[in-house]
Amino acid sequence: MKIVIPGGTGQVGTILNRALTLAGHEVVVLTRRPARDREVRWDGENLGSWAKEIDGSDIVVNLAGRSVSCRYTAANLRAMMDSRVHSTRVVGEAIAAAARPPRVWLQMSTATIYSHRFDAPNDEATGLLGGTESGVPGYWTSSVEIAKAWERAQERAETPDTRKVALRSAMVMSPDRGGVFDVLLRLVRLGLGGPVAGGAQYVSWIHDRDLVRAVEFLADRDDLAGPVNLAAPEPLPQRTFMRVLRAAWGVPVGLPATRWMAELGAFALRSDTELLLKSRRVVPGRLLEAGFTFDHARWPEAADDLVRRVRGGPGPTG
Repeated sequence: MKIVIPGGTGQVGTILNRALTLAGHEVVVLTRRPARDREVRWDGENLGSWAKEIDGSDIVVNLAGRSVSCRYTAANLRAMMDSRVHSTRVVGEAIAAAARPPRVWLQMSTATIYSHRFDAPNDEATGLLGGTESGVPGYWTSSVEIAKAWERAQERAETPDTRKVALRSAMVMSPDRGGVFDVLLRLVRLGLGGPVAGGAQYVSWIHDRDLVRAVEFLADRDDLAGPVNLAAPEPLPQRTFMRVLRAAWGVPVGLPATRWMAELGAFALRSDTELLLKSRRVVPGRLLEAGFTFDHARWPEAADDLVRRVRGGPGPTG
């Protein structure tokens, strides 16, 4: 199959490109700065010659959007919004104009669309969308509005011959350099992997190999459309999540961090504390109902596998 991945040079795109190429598929990445074979230039805003890659393809997986690992200034929030909405709109235009449109369009979204909550998990049917919570920083609403606008851009695209799925992804755990697991493991190694602001906030996550399997599953299931949560079925409180990761690496303790300490750390890393403090308690209702089985459903086993891969051991999953 031919698979086109707009915005495919980031962490998730690298994971999918590597796995799908190894599986024998033809993968084309659309990027602003092509540097390798099978990378094609686009600007993420306007139709161009890149659109011919989508015409005749089988699957489009749109991952384009400015990284959320930044300070949430007004300018950065606007860049996040525009890069997501504009790229989704123009992908829809390319599909609509194709003589042979792809059969499925998998569009990246985010689990951040759900409410900050501790009381119950969010699935696609009963989950609460965020934006109206009390007791959280006002600017957190911006992340939710970006996610909603991102999904609306796909919903509004006129692509009657192409099935559309919005991938509400949790944090993807991969041993690759620069990803979220790499950052968390670095904190553990430094003895800083303790609870943040008490650690009651939930962490939703998905193992990289389950991410690939879920994408393949959704591409093949013609009966699934609309929002789908990409998250392992057992989210954990942050203090438990980090305790398990410390055990996997063999570090007995991790210094806790208060909210203000988290603010200082996020400022130093040019990131934002929403990524640490928002409780993302998300579960994969539709995937489980459709019969998808996770190879890494529980965090202890997933963390062990990821640590083995970081250390260079084969582990049970290769």
